[in-house]
Amino acid sequence: MIKFENVSKKFGDDMEVVKSLNLEINKGELLVLIGPSGCGKTTTMKMINRLVPHSKGRITIDGKDINMLDPVTLRRDIGYVIQQIGLFPHYTIEENIALIPKLKKWKEPEIKERVNQLMKMVGLEPDMFAKRYPRELSGGQQQRVGVARALAANPDIILMDEPFGALDPITREQLQDELLRIQAEMHKTIVFVTHDMDEALKLGDRIAIMKEGELLQLDTPDQLLSNPSHGFVEEFIGKNRIYQNPDYIPVTDIMRDNPALTLSSKTPTVAINFMRQRKTDTLIVTDKSGKLLGVVSGHDLQSNKERTHSIEEIMQPVKIVLRKTDTAKDALKMIMKASYGIIPVVDDTQKVIGVVTRGSLLSFFANQWSEERGN
Repeated sequence: MIKFENVSKKFGDDMEVVKSLNLEINKGELLVLIGPSGCGKTTTMKMINRLVPHSKGRITIDGKDINMLDPVTLRRDIGYVIQQIGLFPHYTIEENIALIPKLKKWKEPEIKERVNQLMKMVGLEPDMFAKRYPRELSGGQQQRVGVARALAANPDIILMDEPFGALDPITREQLQDELLRIQAEMHKTIVFVTHDMDEALKLGDRIAIMKEGELLQLDTPDQLLSNPSHGFVEEFIGKNRIYQNPDYIPVTDIMRDNPALTLSSKTPTVAINFMRQRKTDTLIVTDKSGKLLGVVSGHDLQSNKERTHSIEEIMQPVKIVLRKTDTAKDALKMIMKASYGIIPVVDDTQKVIGVVTRGSLLSFFANQWSEERGN
């Protein structure tokens, strides 16, 4: 679908920010570009729609050299979502979403139908939001409009530059879930730039790790975690020798021993407020004695808060649980299959004593790596 062949980008005579990049992005996949600041990930993405022209090499889309395409037409055929959202403040929500279809001279009834369809798809009822202006929406709602606008002309390719980076954890988790749902329905080719490894692991079909303009490894999340091909990749994702010998590390060493717990009798509104206080997007649900009952996400709480009296009605059962006698090896085997990327840790009475997440695993391994290196 998208192919980089020995692509380089220089700014001025000396600053080479992308170096001889070879990369193929498959049709219908969600590819994440990640790396430290200044690694060239955003520049790489922007070269696809020629917002940044490449200096050397060749970039093709479906075999066509992008330098041979009209840049305006190219950009109108590629969806683009950025962190700052970029909505036109003097346009209504429906006018913002309709912008590219109008430029492409779609017929008005077709545009109206498409706008309504997309607003519903991203969770904004047209009757309530179509005539509003961006300033009347929350940050999360504005970003939903940004996603809808990127999809408006039904492009095959969508570029997303840290689109959820400025949002609070609950809203961010909601929009990540929405993106995965939309992608499952529409199978777009998405290039997603982020600096957040948890986000990359959650969203990416494959993840490209870059450093100083070079592509170090391109692999699935599972392969990156289990078989890093470069020392920097190990360091960046927080892996070290514990991956080769994790069965000696008790799960109690890697768990967070102060998990965000809530009672099943609590209302969604109370639970959402608690989530914001704890800066989390998922709650473990227990009974009054602390025994595990289930798990509930911020997305489910927001979606059901007007029609649900208690968390018990919407919580999900926990299929994967760690016991206090388990090890880091057990956690590594289970974490990629765990709902919401979270595994409760329980004692012999099923009382919750901690929680393991992708973030807690990565943090623990990163600290081990740092200690091993004497930092």
